[in-house]
Amino acid sequence: MEARVGMVVESGHGNSVKLLQQKNQQSQIGTMSQLLAGGLAGAFAKTCTAPLSRLTILFQVQGMHFDVAALSKPSIWCEASRIVNEEGFRAFWKGNLVTIAHRLPYSAVNFYAYEHYKNLLYSLMGENCKGNASAHPFVHFVGGGLSGITAATATYPLDLVRTRLAAQRSSTYYMGISHAFNTICREEGFMGLYKGLGATLLGVGPNLAISFSVYESLRSIWLSRRPDDSTVMVSLACGSLSGIASSTATFPLDLVRRRMQLEGAGGQARVYNTSLFGTFRHIIQNERARGLYRGILPEYYKVVPSVGIVFMTYETLKMLLSNIASC
Repeated sequence: MEARVGMVVESGHGNSVKLLQQKNQQSQIGTMSQLLAGGLAGAFAKTCTAPLSRLTILFQVQGMHFDVAALSKPSIWCEASRIVNEEGFRAFWKGNLVTIAHRLPYSAVNFYAYEHYKNLLYSLMGENCKGNASAHPFVHFVGGGLSGITAATATYPLDLVRTRLAAQRSSTYYMGISHAFNTICREEGFMGLYKGLGATLLGVGPNLAISFSVYESLRSIWLSRRPDDSTVMVSLACGSLSGIASSTATFPLDLVRRRMQLEGAGGQARVYNTSLFGTFRHIIQNERARGLYRGILPEYYKVVPSVGIVFMTYETLKMLLSNIASC
C-alpha cells in the first residue's frame, strides 16, 4: 500500500506506503540524494515491518494447497507462534533482502516516471491548468497510477521472488535470491518471473492513485480548516488514512496477485488454470468473498508504524545529507 507524505518510498500492496517528493525539497538536497534518502528510509521501514508483511503473505496464500474447510480461523498470534517454533525467529524476515534490493530501483523509476507523467498531463491539459486547483487531483490520480504501473513492471521479477521466498514455510525449495531466479527460469521459463503481472498492473495503478488523491484531498481539507496544526502530524495522519483506504480498495487484487505468483512454485500442481477473473471466481466459490481479504489485519497493523518510520527516517537522512552537501 502506498501513501503520500513527502518523498518517494514504498511500503507496500503490498500493501506498500508510498511517499511522494514535496516540491521545495529539490532545492534543499539533490535529486539523487532524495532518492537515496527515500530508498534507505523505505528499506528500513520494510525491515521493521517485515514480520507483519510475511504474516500477510502467509494468510493470503492459505487455501491454495489446503482443504479450505479444514483451515482454522486465521489468528495472527497462532501463526506467529508457529513461525517461531517451526522456523525460528529469523524466519519473520524471509524475503526481506530481496525487498531491500527492490526498494531503490522501484523508488527511482516511480519518482522519475511520476514527474514525467505529471508534466505530460499538464502539457496536454494546457499551461493554465497548473494554477487550477481542481486539476491537481486528476493529475495526482492519473500520474500516480501510471508511474506505479511503470515502476511495478520494471521491477516485477524481484517482487515475485520475494513472494516465493516469504511464502516458504518449514520446507525450503528456494535457497536464496539467485537460486530462486535460476530455478524459476529453468523450470518455468523466463516468463515465469512475470506470473501475476496482469493482476499487479490492474491493482498497483488504482492503489497508488487512490493513496495520492486521498492524501492530497485530506491534507487540503485539514489545512484549510486547521492551518496552524503541525505539518508532521498532518502528513502522518493523512498518509496513514490514505494507505488504509488504498489497501482496503485493492487488497483482493493483491491477494490474487500473490496466489498467481505462486502458481507452480516448487514443483507444486497449478491451482488456477484460468484467467485473472477466473481466479477471482474460483476463490469466491471455494472460500467465499471474505477469502479475498485473508491477511488484511496484519496489513492494517503495519500502516501507521510504517508511515511513521519512513517519515522520521527520511527527515533524519535528509538533514544528514543536506549537512554533508553544505560542507
